[in-house]
Amino acid sequence: MMQNDTRLIAFYRGEAPDHQGRMITDLWALSPFWLEHTHDYIQWLFPIPEASRFNAFAPVLTPAVQAAFKEDTTMREHQQRSLAVMLDFFGLERRGDTIVAGPSLSMQTHIWLKAGGHNHLRITRIIRSLALCHQETLARAFQDAVITIGTQRGVVSETSLAYWRDAF
Repeated sequence: MMQNDTRLIAFYRGEAPDHQGRMITDLWALSPFWLEHTHDYIQWLFPIPEASRFNAFAPVLTPAVQAAFKEDTTMREHQQRSLAVMLDFFGLERRGDTIVAGPSLSMQTHIWLKAGGHNHLRITRIIRSLALCHQETLARAFQDAVITIGTQRGVVSETSLAYWRDAF
């Protein structure tokens, strides 16, 4: 388990790559197309305690890694940068401690506003990871935004909304 902890902490500090040799800064620079069609990065950017069903190489969030997030400002700042990348992908913007719809948000270009799919799983993971990594205010802001915006501007299923509500 220590290897998992060391690997994830080093990745999040920008000191070591993920299982594909990508540094955290490489992931931040990826295009929206790449973010949509690649499925093995989200577990690195937003770790949770459960092993991924989709990425056997992904590390898990252990108590040691949670403690590192609590103590290490750089790790929390890096997770905030990871969130900024995903907010842009979702057509959302962070304004201080709130998250709002961006000017380009639409159901045509932001498929998370549709009934289901892997982006709904990603949203649940992001909410949980932020909360578990000592970013409760951001977790709540993201949770509130996706629930509100998803119901007002999309056709998000009750099932997804329930997962998002229960994530934190």
